[in-house]
Amino acid sequence: MESEGEKSAVVAVVTEPRFTQRYREYLEKQKLLDRQHRAEKLQDGMVALPVLAETLPEEHLQELRNRVAPGSTCKLTQLLHPHPSKKARVCTPAQRLCLEVRRWVEDRGVTWSAELEADLPRSWQRHGDLMLLSEDCFQAKQWKSLEPELWETVASALGVQRLAKRGRVLPDGTRTPSVTLLLGDHGWVEHVDNGIRYKFDVTQCMFSFGNITEKLRVASLSCSGEVLVDLYAGIGYFTLPFLVHAGAAFVHACEWNPHAVVALRNNLEINGVADRCQIHFGDNRKLQLSNIADRVNLGLIPSSEEGWPIACQVLRKDVGGILHIHQNVESFSGKNPQPLGCSNTGKEHWPHPPQIITDEWGNGTTGDDRGEMLSSASKPEWQSWAESAKTQIASLLHQMHGKPWRTRILHVHPVKSYAPHVDHIVLDLECRPCPLVG
Repeated sequence: MESEGEKSAVVAVVTEPRFTQRYREYLEKQKLLDRQHRAEKLQDGMVALPVLAETLPEEHLQELRNRVAPGSTCKLTQLLHPHPSKKARVCTPAQRLCLEVRRWVEDRGVTWSAELEADLPRSWQRHGDLMLLSEDCFQAKQWKSLEPELWETVASALGVQRLAKRGRVLPDGTRTPSVTLLLGDHGWVEHVDNGIRYKFDVTQCMFSFGNITEKLRVASLSCSGEVLVDLYAGIGYFTLPFLVHAGAAFVHACEWNPHAVVALRNNLEINGVADRCQIHFGDNRKLQLSNIADRVNLGLIPSSEEGWPIACQVLRKDVGGILHIHQNVESFSGKNPQPLGCSNTGKEHWPHPPQIITDEWGNGTTGDDRGEMLSSASKPEWQSWAESAKTQIASLLHQMHGKPWRTRILHVHPVKSYAPHVDHIVLDLECRPCPLVG
């Protein structure tokens, strides 16, 4: 068996300094140069160039002596303690974490194993000086005996001061994250997106980096003078872009997670828009508002369908408005599209739906918006779900107000994918009351 020292030794070609560049070029061309170790100057002034082969065939040595650099000294040696090249010293954060944790673990007399290495995190979220680890790491029993000092080593390797580990989102209706604080006194962090400051406690509130495209889109809308109802406000993910950038006159923000409400109230203050927002704490299905909104945001996934009736209730009766409806849509080849979390509201409440008018306009023609929708909806399952939602919303509005409403699909926007067949999308649905005839 090879000893540890023998394992680390590398073969090198030795020559004078003035011939080093010629040797290097030849070895690179022959794909023999070892790029993981740097050239070394020996005590006698000669230069040793590490090579990949265990030994260099005589034909290469003769080529170097006679043709590449005539008159040069050309011999082989072994570098017993080679130094890594600059390229080899640059490692990924995951590699650095593995090296430092392994060294720390072995220093404590614990045998390093493939199981422990496979149990290290491969992905994480950085929140300032706090790193949020994925839930599928540090699950092996051996880690328990190394806590809590282990977390200081992990944090140091990742370049942060606080550490937390993600669990599954709790099925408690408020989407409370199951996050354990491993190192640090608190979980409060701050993010800045598009000039908007978001402060929240990662152990109590959700924050999705994947929603940035939708937040930017919302910020680009023209909502000057409009009143908006945000039925699932959270810490202000969409409430703040509507107020800060889109120019909404006023927002009614609904939220039932008390920790998110604390963060939302603080975020409204630090972004200077607290005077244009009212927070409604509690279950939005019991909201007393009605006939007030030009626009309603329904930013709950996997489905916001439970909020559709209240969204219809708060829309202005005289002119209607626009709904932004979030949904996770599942799509499989050869299978009927199925929105995730769907409760089939229409069938449950209206077994005999009243007259529904969709896409028709006062001049007697049908407004064909399907081409516009298809240009932004790249999957037929998105179109199918959007058409179904449009019909259900029209039915809800008719039932609620006693007269027909027109609903029109403006856009279907992809936000992010959760899996190859699950997409988070947003439907922009225009809802207008039909003018009375006669």
